[in-house]
Amino acid sequence: MHWHHAVGREQCAHWSNQEWRQAFVVSDLFRPGQISLAHWETDRTVLGGVVPLGEACRLPAPPELRAGSFMERRELGVINIGQAGTVAFDRRTCPLGPLDGLYLGRGTRDITFASVDPAQPAQFYLLSYPAHASHPAQLLRHQEAERTELGTPERANCRTLHKYIHPGGIASCQLVMGLTMLKRGSLWNTLPPHTHLRRSEVYLYFDLPAAEVVFHLAGSPEATRSLVLRDRQAVLSPPWSVHCGVGTFNYMFIWGMGGENQEFADMDPAPLAHLG
Repeated sequence: MHWHHAVGREQCAHWSNQEWRQAFVVSDLFRPGQISLAHWETDRTVLGGVVPLGEACRLPAPPELRAGSFMERRELGVINIGQAGTVAFDRRTCPLGPLDGLYLGRGTRDITFASVDPAQPAQFYLLSYPAHASHPAQLLRHQEAERTELGTPERANCRTLHKYIHPGGIASCQLVMGLTMLKRGSLWNTLPPHTHLRRSEVYLYFDLPAAEVVFHLAGSPEATRSLVLRDRQAVLSPPWSVHCGVGTFNYMFIWGMGGENQEFADMDPAPLAHLG
């Protein structure tokens, strides 16, 4: 499990672009036939990717967690960004089609991931936070997620936000999770940018053609940095950092948060006039 340390804004103020990438960009999560995990000290976040092929992949208990099982003190959100697959746990099996989501609560055991057709594998994105209570497992089909239309053509940010794990949907301890789909011709997400000092956030960009990129804006509002991200790369956003991006082509991204509260609208705008 790759480790990302918590970083303060003063610490990275004079970093090189490569140092920013090492601290905040997570690559190579989706390796064929493997489970890949990364741990971020901020809010004790764990994110990962699973690409099962001929054999099912079992979720391990990394020694860094000091736990008998991965879910001993954690909750987990799963979204399938590949083809049809299944997630088995506690003697139960859930089929997940493309963009379907699943929540697993604290104490869930024996979690395995499989693809229906190894030639067209599922690709499961994982996001996990510590949990103080156990909530029931719940499957959510993509078409059942709560939807919100946002943006305008003039700002090239027309997009559909799909909420999966949130207070009005799947119950959790602190995990909030969903995905956003940009409409054809729209390239900006989350404009204007914002921060939220009460929680951290992780973006996973995907469905981006191989030759295209997303320019992700990070850093404090008065001293922003841009990070070039490609398909299936994730970016870590500390509470003090803005987060938004613009692509060279249409894309989707999964957003996930953990921290002090679950209020989706609890954010501190960073007006464009104040960005530096």
